[in-house]
Amino acid sequence: MQPRIEAALAAARKCLATRFRDASHLFVAGSILRGDGNAFSDIDMVVLHPKLERAWRESFVLDGFPIEAFVQDPETLAYFFENDAERGVPVIIDMVANGVILGDAPAEADALQQRARQILAAGPKPLAGAPLDALRYILTDLADDLRAERPADEIAATAAQLYPRLIDLMLLGRNHWTGNGKWGPRLLRRLDPALASLTADAFRDAVQGNPAALLSLTDRELTRHGGPCFDGYRSDAAESARLSSSAKAKDPAQAAP
Repeated sequence: MQPRIEAALAAARKCLATRFRDASHLFVAGSILRGDGNAFSDIDMVVLHPKLERAWRESFVLDGFPIEAFVQDPETLAYFFENDAERGVPVIIDMVANGVILGDAPAEADALQQRARQILAAGPKPLAGAPLDALRYILTDLADDLRAERPADEIAATAAQLYPRLIDLMLLGRNHWTGNGKWGPRLLRRLDPALASLTADAFRDAVQGNPAALLSLTDRELTRHGGPCFDGYRSDAAESARLSSSAKAKDPAQAAP
């Protein structure tokens, strides 16, 4: 085992013994554990308690390692499993599925890990209905913004919004999980290296002021999934999205500094 992996696991064990003494076990994940971390990589961990008032996420540094801890109990973890699966972005699911188990509840931990692996293997639910329409709508709107003559900085900013959403459509539309930030391009490379390279090159051109290739890719993907979506699109707010007329407005003069 690589020394850096051993050091990361030692830091995780220290967390379990000191910071999370009431936890039954944890799952240690991230690029360091995979053996491809860099000097800026952190340790991801999902920490399981028997029962919590609420789940939380916290960040801290221990023994030189930045650590992102997702603190859960079985019920909150089930909620985030479902939430991740619904969005098609299996953040917590992947940590549990591929993490190293530490702690004193091997049977429970093994069962959770097997459940996470089953969810990953099943893939996301088909992209259809309102989620597909919403993604088509925002890509249509951003693409139309890119078609107009505008300053290079506006083109770059718009392309930066469009690029991850285009990857979402490419992945979810092909029944594959997607991911936030660096994970989107990474997962697209795993699925289709040629398409990933083409998309990255088009994005790079757009950031430099030439959006033609990115627009072409976007139009192609939209056509594959039903075409542009603008005319007639509607998205309803939640019924709870209102303040009653009797609600008193806050007095700015009484606001906390």
